[in-house]
Amino acid sequence: MAAWSLKAWRRRRTLEKVTLDPGLWERVTGRFGFLRGLSREDLERLRRLVILFMGEKQIYAAGELELTEEMKVSIAVQACILILNLDLDYYGGWVEVIVYPDEFVPEHEYADADGVVHVVREPLAGEAWLAGPVILSWADVAYGGRDEGFNVVMHEFAHKLDMLNGGDANGFPPLQPGMSRETWSRVFGEAFDDFCRRVDRHRYTEIDPYAAESPGEFFAVLTEAFFETPRKVKEGYPAVYEQLCAFYRQDPAARQES
Repeated sequence: MAAWSLKAWRRRRTLEKVTLDPGLWERVTGRFGFLRGLSREDLERLRRLVILFMGEKQIYAAGELELTEEMKVSIAVQACILILNLDLDYYGGWVEVIVYPDEFVPEHEYADADGVVHVVREPLAGEAWLAGPVILSWADVAYGGRDEGFNVVMHEFAHKLDMLNGGDANGFPPLQPGMSRETWSRVFGEAFDDFCRRVDRHRYTEIDPYAAESPGEFFAVLTEAFFETPRKVKEGYPAVYEQLCAFYRQDPAARQES
């Protein structure tokens, strides 16, 4: 049996054998404003994605955190909304999601232009590794989904999509068939430059200023806003919104307005 057909068979078997408690599912999905406007068919497809995601990913607690099934489903829902109209294979090639109780402090080393090695310890709410795990702070995960444009799960999983080209997150994920690389590059480049100018001039922005850190962070932050506060993206950067609609094959603004 070919590898792809074996995977399809395993997924069918998982969906036949595994169920989610209906009460738990309703509690979790009822918590998130970004699910407003989803059709019954969309919600069923999301539920199936969540079951498969939880079957193929290992979600671990770190530190003193006690990780419940409801917490795992909450993480899976926020991750899977990004690929609702794509495929679970977009999250292929890695297996672990590690969840800390609160911000964690990884240690990174880098060499400067003179060859001097520096050690950086900075508290983080989330981190995504190329071909490695997604690491999350539960305190920040629990804060997401409030229609404020902040969602650490979406942010880190957007980085995972960004890394599908095989390198670090740079704001240029593999595009959908029919999308133009030139258009994506121009639209995101112009928007990023405009956003950085606004932040440098200390002008108020509807979008998290952290997006000015790099093109990769701009894509991840705009993904958060695209799903949580889509009107702000559509009004502030309409061309970026159109590109995100084409990439994710979703229109959250229209969905919420309905």
